[in-house]
Amino acid sequence: MQYLTAYGALIREGKLLKDDFVLITAASSVGIAAIEIAKAEGVISIAATRSGKKKSKLLELGANHVIVTDEEDLSERVNTITGGEGTRIIFDPIGGRALETFAAAASPSGIIFEYGIMAEDPTPYPLHLALMKHLTVKAYTLFEVVSNPDEHPNEFSKAKEYVFNGLIRGDFKPIISRTFRLSDVVEAHRYMESNVQIGKIVVTV
Repeated sequence: MQYLTAYGALIREGKLLKDDFVLITAASSVGIAAIEIAKAEGVISIAATRSGKKKSKLLELGANHVIVTDEEDLSERVNTITGGEGTRIIFDPIGGRALETFAAAASPSGIIFEYGIMAEDPTPYPLHLALMKHLTVKAYTLFEVVSNPDEHPNEFSKAKEYVFNGLIRGDFKPIISRTFRLSDVVEAHRYMESNVQIGKIVVTV
């Protein structure tokens, strides 16, 4: 699932180019798939995480740069990393007021994919920066890739082929952080909310 989600935004819609910069926020879950796709495509990935404890692991997983947002200014660090160009693609599941920061970090004609809404505060549209930079802010979900396969069979098949080939080559290595029994689902939610996981949380019957 995480690879199809990242594929739809980065490859199908974003059309990643060699030497692109891509900013991947909340990088320790679906973001891992995005980091691996970026690496496979020869793209420079900038992973963002709140926790400094995750920095070394994200670098180990293939991120070219990691920004710890509780300790660093995201837009300033992106500006430094990109030599003032900004990042063409931003892949974010958070939303909220951080969208203004992402717009500041974007390059001219950049695209911001919002594939979730984890923030509790509203998500104001950064109109001024969008006008100045000709930005696209796109609401995106996995269902753009997997819904209506009968109507768009080639799109779904291409997505699956891309993911399977990455798994076969060893470019994609899914990570399970922890597994819980269904009877322990409350504890699984507590673990997720603790923000210590790297990889997916699995609940089994």
